[in-house]
Amino acid sequence: MVYRYKILKTKKLQRSGDYMCDTFVAVRSATHNGEVIFGKNSDRPYNEQQPIVYIPKQHHNPNSELKCTYISIPQVEETYSVLLSKPTWMWGAEMGVNECNVAIGNEAIFDTKEPMGKPALLGMDLLRLALERSSTAYKAIHIICELLEKYGQGGGCVENDPNFTYHNSFLIADPTEGWVLETAGKWWVAQRIEDGTRNISNGLSIRSGYDLAREGIVDHAVTQGYCEEVEFDFAKCFSSGIYQEPTRYTREGRGRYLLRTNYGEISPQIMMEILRDHSTGICMHGGFRTTASQVSHLSKETTSIHWFTGSPHPCISLFKPFIVPSHDTSKVIDIWKQREHFDPITREDVIKKLNSLEQELIQNIEWKRQKGDLFMKEITNLTQEALQRELTLISES
Repeated sequence: MVYRYKILKTKKLQRSGDYMCDTFVAVRSATHNGEVIFGKNSDRPYNEQQPIVYIPKQHHNPNSELKCTYISIPQVEETYSVLLSKPTWMWGAEMGVNECNVAIGNEAIFDTKEPMGKPALLGMDLLRLALERSSTAYKAIHIICELLEKYGQGGGCVENDPNFTYHNSFLIADPTEGWVLETAGKWWVAQRIEDGTRNISNGLSIRSGYDLAREGIVDHAVTQGYCEEVEFDFAKCFSSGIYQEPTRYTREGRGRYLLRTNYGEISPQIMMEILRDHSTGICMHGGFRTTASQVSHLSKETTSIHWFTGSPHPCISLFKPFIVPSHDTSKVIDIWKQREHFDPITREDVIKKLNSLEQELIQNIEWKRQKGDLFMKEITNLTQEALQRELTLISES
């Protein structure tokens, strides 16, 4: 594994359509052991903190209300424990996983023909709601779509900027399959990934090969003049510009290439390397930057391990292991704060030490997973030790 930190010297933020997250999944034959590997980079404003937050399973009073970022909705009686990577100012989350090993990442969709609604549920709210209420990826699709159709999506997606709004797409995975869900206003389609790889960036990508869709979507598209019924193509019909397949010089196209190149061998470590790729900005630097990253190894047979950075730029960050139900994550925010003044260009020695620590963690955990003797207490100890070593390395720099 090699950190590509030298690219930091020249990488610049490009036009608005070129930023805002990348999410990946590899299923069955695409992975090194036939399981499911999920990964996401969250690209957000430079100074926006995104710590890791653990919320335990909870029981709620009947008929209680839940305050999301902008609106309140009825709460359910029971919510699953969740591990989230979330901006501090909003209720929702950029990515996360629950105790049923359902993992979700969302993407901003700017170019759709559907108008943006008034403040309602953010895509990040829908993501957290689905994690708290869903036992499978398939159920998460239905939770998100029911809430979307009832309440809509809308509101400022950056703190104190009500005009920065967008629609959303989601990549959802569990230990058996993945799903891509793409939305435009209250309209949506979903595509199942039973085997292979899939990635999404910041545009609509589902064409005619969808597995689920909102009832009436074709009639709506025809009525609005988006397309003719005989040629319904979701991405083409609902994109506001001219739809084009991404090339390998875009983040989405580069992501497809990296997944294809590593097909059959994708492991948590390879997914981390994909998230560290700089050639098209998957690992992003600039006014918007990759503020946090997640890789989840989802397994039916053994313990699922979830790797979070809790800090900006995966190219210079340590992925730390967690399981759900989990343990206290309050120390992770300290990493975010201490990294604000960390200069990777002048501290190559620290990067190399973090690199070695991460490889040591991965090898140790994977070996114990295969033996079947990996337990919550041991993961807790490994995580806390890694946190302390990372903080020590950063503070000494």
